[in-house]
Amino acid sequence: MRLPRRALPPPRPHPPLLHLLVLLSFAVPETAAAPPRTSSIVGMAWPTKCTWLPLPTSGMSHSYTLFSKYHKIWKETKEAVSANDVSRQETISGVIALKGSMKYFDADFFNDSKLREMEDGAIEFNVPAFRDNRKLVALENGGLHNPSALVFKSSWNGESKISKRKSLDYPITSSVHRPSKDEDIAFMSIMELGELIRTKQVTSRELTDVFLRRLKRYSPVIKSVITVTDDLAYKQAKEADDLLEQGKYLGLLHGIPYGLKDIIAVPEYKTTWGSKTFENQVLDIEAYVYKRLKSTGAVLVAKLVTGSLAYDDIWFGGRTRNPWNIEEFSTGSSAGPAASTSAGMVPFAIGSETAGSITYPAARCGVTALRPTFGTVARTGVMSISESLDKLGPFCRSAIDCAVVLDEIRGKDAGDPSSREVDIEDPFHVDITQLTVGYLDSAEMEVVNVLSAKGVKLVPFKLNYTVESVQSILNITMDVDMLAHFDNWQREGLDNVYEAQDQWPVELRRARLIPAVEYLQAQRARGKLIREVKESFTVDAFIGNATDWELVCLGNLVGMPVAVVPTGFKSIEDPPKSGTRRRTTITTGIYAPPDHDHIALALAMAYQSVTDHHKQRPPIDDLGSDNDV
Repeated sequence: MRLPRRALPPPRPHPPLLHLLVLLSFAVPETAAAPPRTSSIVGMAWPTKCTWLPLPTSGMSHSYTLFSKYHKIWKETKEAVSANDVSRQETISGVIALKGSMKYFDADFFNDSKLREMEDGAIEFNVPAFRDNRKLVALENGGLHNPSALVFKSSWNGESKISKRKSLDYPITSSVHRPSKDEDIAFMSIMELGELIRTKQVTSRELTDVFLRRLKRYSPVIKSVITVTDDLAYKQAKEADDLLEQGKYLGLLHGIPYGLKDIIAVPEYKTTWGSKTFENQVLDIEAYVYKRLKSTGAVLVAKLVTGSLAYDDIWFGGRTRNPWNIEEFSTGSSAGPAASTSAGMVPFAIGSETAGSITYPAARCGVTALRPTFGTVARTGVMSISESLDKLGPFCRSAIDCAVVLDEIRGKDAGDPSSREVDIEDPFHVDITQLTVGYLDSAEMEVVNVLSAKGVKLVPFKLNYTVESVQSILNITMDVDMLAHFDNWQREGLDNVYEAQDQWPVELRRARLIPAVEYLQAQRARGKLIREVKESFTVDAFIGNATDWELVCLGNLVGMPVAVVPTGFKSIEDPPKSGTRRRTTITTGIYAPPDHDHIALALAMAYQSVTDHHKQRPPIDDLGSDNDV
């Protein structure tokens, strides 16, 4: 129930104290303008110049009315001044926050006035421009479209022009007979399989059957396959067989099965990038490298594992294992191509490298691989990490096979401004006795001794350069480029469900704090490194550790090719008491200057011509009683 209002008391004269309170309370400032901004936070002071309001002279009722009126004026005035005060304090707080953050950019040398200027400029100019650009090019992840206008050229001799594409002069393969066992077929080289196809000792359909069975048998253990492309494989195998029946032989890859790292787009099939976020992604894009292989009559049998978003060997289906030691992981994001080739699940596969993703898994899984000169193979239709670092290359049984595949997939495409049509010299016609080859302290001396015995001049060698920030240059370049390609992925919080939280999520958050000026300084330092390496490269090639991180970073920044070559085996650590055939593979890298892939391949072929490490088969069928995974 609502209580009745009490009657007001009769009017009484104003006591002197009330006059004083009213007098002091209703001094109103002439203006409500905000005080000038200063560089420090201070309390709001009342203006010194005021207009005094008249006091009432009659009874309490009139005084009460005036009191309400004056209180309203006082309240409105105070609120106006307080609003200005809050606005001023927010500005100052923003400056303080900006000043504190500048230490993360190594740029904490601006005074408060300049920081306010920077803050205003960023809000007015920078942020709107950022948003406009993202709308244009960053809504789709993966860097498949809108390549950068800043194009890296790795050649040390300028752009080479060719008038007509020349094929390599492959050695003649004869006296090849079809083995009776599928196991033996699975570990034959491309040259040998090609001869079986050409002479019609085996059909492409039969080869496809052999490798599809192995893919399905071993993938559950090795975890190297994302998608088996049965229907497409049989379709392409039939086309290859039909052409051969018509007397049309397309070359050494005609009818040969192979696999692609699953960052390479193939229409109507998932291209998952190894990530649970994109597990069901189907791209209506035909990658350049897939087009090239399709034109040779090769048969795609599988999309092979890539580490999630091309980082290491962890993907949404688990972690890829090393066929030579099933308790080890394959390392590197080209985990599927390396492990599948090693296990005889495909004769060859195409992988990629930004920083070690060909060299590391090839070394771990004991296969021959080639990281070509940057720009040799167009990357159109391939998920991008860094447009100035990414390269596509083959995993094979031998250096000869690598030369065969490189010859077929190399080339320029309009979708990849960094790609070049280069005239690769024939590695089969290199006179290795005319070469001077250096060897680093990390080189496998067996390789040095073998090549020396074959007439190569071997000399101790060291790359001399003054740039001490090689690894950080690569990290800055790779991380910023990757973030540009997966900007929307991060903004939508999809990094929260990434398979390995200590990998891309951490690196790309840190990349947000790399300013454009420091990215460009890194590229200038990269240019200095390239000039110094070029001056120091006084040999035709050099031999060194294929997985030395400094050398991996340097090689990728410079764009130089390297052939990874198996050179032997050693016992695993802590082998089971009952014994095991598991081994740790030993490999080496043969490095050449940009556009001299033929030199690295020729030396690798010379070494493999008198050794058989590359022909050994991993013990995937004989793990031992105590070797359960």
